[in-house]
Amino acid sequence: MRKIEETSRRVLSSRNPSALPLLSAFVSGYLTPSRVINIQAMPRRPTTEEILNISERVVDIFQSYGLRSCLFGSAACNLFGVSRTPNDVDVVVLTERYDQEELKELLVNNDDDFYLVNSRNPNADYRVLWYRLPGRAGGRRRKCKVDLLLPGVLNIPFVPRRRVKVISGLPVMPLVPLLLLKLQGWSDHRESHREDMQEKQYVDVDDISELLDIAVERGQSIWQNNLSWVPRDFLDDAQDRVVDYIEEYPDSADSWEELGFYV
Repeated sequence: MRKIEETSRRVLSSRNPSALPLLSAFVSGYLTPSRVINIQAMPRRPTTEEILNISERVVDIFQSYGLRSCLFGSAACNLFGVSRTPNDVDVVVLTERYDQEELKELLVNNDDDFYLVNSRNPNADYRVLWYRLPGRAGGRRRKCKVDLLLPGVLNIPFVPRRRVKVISGLPVMPLVPLLLLKLQGWSDHRESHREDMQEKQYVDVDDISELLDIAVERGQSIWQNNLSWVPRDFLDDAQDRVVDYIEEYPDSADSWEELGFYV
């Protein structure tokens, strides 16, 4: 009990905007005290405005090369109305002309605030893309991770030009495929052997819950005509994950059924 009280005081006395979510995860048993304090002491995370500004810069640079792209991940969720502040930039570039490493180089060569670092995995054949943010926190520079993916990677479908959603001037993955990719992330995280990956499943659940409500409120369905481009195997895999999700969260069954899934 003393350890809980001490950890709680240290987290709540900070100015870190992530303090309350971290404390909630700790009290629920998802995080150890040392991990809470370690995360809490990290530099201030990007704001939503910063995330969207970086996203716009990424899209603009690729557009200058004639490349179409769209957001997915937490930034796209936020644009659709999910309340959580996004923590990074995820972009799928709709091209076959470049591989992921070449796309990273395009950004680095066109804006000095983008930079590459070696992966912490010594066997990795890729580098990690970051964007410099203004200011320091705790003596450390602030930064934002930028992930670039291609259709087919992580089962991401190719989105036709006319089906890309534009929100606040930014191209975004359509709502239902975005939800199903978030569901895929939840499934992958809960099955991971890594503790840090497993912890992400609880954030995924919050996002899925909000996205699912938004999709139902908008009358979305996996069978609507403007989603006929979505591969059938993508939907079949989603159906299996929906069954797993309902086993964990049975109150969501009616919403999944309204979207067109068998429950």
